Amino acid sequence: QVRLVESGGGLVQPGGSLRLSCAASGFIFSIAAMGWYRQAPGKQRELVAGITRGDNTHYADSVKGRFTVSRDNAKNTVYLQMNNLSPEDTALYYCHTNPPLTRNWGQGTQVTVSS
Repeated sequence: QVRLVESGGGLVQPGGSLRLSCAASGFIFSIAAMGWYRQAPGKQRELVAGITRGDNTHYADSVKGRFTVSRDNAKNTVYLQMNNLSPEDTALYYCHTNPPLTRNWGQGTQVTVSS
């Protein structure tokens, strides 16, 4: 079945950077469009970055110019480089196909931006 394991989150000061990773299995990763999503307390989960199987990328306006999504099909892994982080980026970050093809989500990785 679909399995998604996110990692790389942590506590970072405003202006700092983090790189998230997501190891995927249970489906043909190389032909799947993938996305990074986040959910902040009291808010709905939102898509922040997506990458197609052809490496076309798109971003939410709130992260455009600061976040970069990439993928390594040989490793079945998708990445999210996050720069110039702000407290508003604090959330639990998940990856999934885009759109999500199953109801199964990984455990996510917590990103906390605070001084």
